[in-house]
Amino acid sequence: MPALKNGNEALLRCQNVSVRFGGVNALLDINFEVKRGEIVSIIGPNGAGKTCMINTITGFYGPSEGKVYFKEHKISGLPPHKICQLGIARTFQNIELFTGLSVLDNLLAARHLRLKPNLFSCSIYFGLAQREEIKQRNFVEDIIEFLEMETIRKQEVRVLPYGHRKRVELGRALALDPEIMLLDEPTAGMNVEEKEDMVRFILDIHEERGATIVLIEHDIDIIMDISDRIIVFDFGNKIAEGVPAEIKKNERVIKAYLGER
Repeated sequence: MPALKNGNEALLRCQNVSVRFGGVNALLDINFEVKRGEIVSIIGPNGAGKTCMINTITGFYGPSEGKVYFKEHKISGLPPHKICQLGIARTFQNIELFTGLSVLDNLLAARHLRLKPNLFSCSIYFGLAQREEIKQRNFVEDIIEFLEMETIRKQEVRVLPYGHRKRVELGRALALDPEIMLLDEPTAGMNVEEKEDMVRFILDIHEERGATIVLIEHDIDIIMDISDRIIVFDFGNKIAEGVPAEIKKNERVIKAYLGER
């Protein structure tokens, strides 16, 4: 079902979140929420705390202070796989795939959290287990078609060009069938054509599959074109939040990140 933009439901809430590593404040008293159906982008200079924020939401880091909520669930303190099961998926700034496996098998690996048969039924591979495997394969094949990866579906990831590997990582996150996707620099290192394809896929995921999107991206033109709201970080602090037109004119954001045109 397509997402409803700017709905009232806060799908994700970060409440007074701080993360410290020794004496370093990676994040300091961060507050924001993401409503169902939005595309919310987080921008800022390198080292501003953007990836740290995603790592904290997804359970790779625990907050030193504050809480993270997904719908009615407090998820801060949960392990990453439990957070995935609730409906949150992510991609990584540095590609994290099983390079010795095919594209198809990488996506199937992401479906293990959705498997229903128990150990006994899987061991004999009849009935429920067989039907479940067919169901999961069909789900993954639909994603492969959706992301236009039919020609590379059986290729090992290690032999694929960089742009295709980024697409596989997006597909693996989508294979979790999430309600919200956290995309960490999905177009980094791509040429213009690859960026255009990736942005098209992100918009299709949002509009056709109903996923809410949180996006970290350095290409400011992409950010301004597709975001409903933008949150700006600098040195672990949130310094601004608003619609693109507001952020573009914000003097503090211009000084810290955008610069003068």
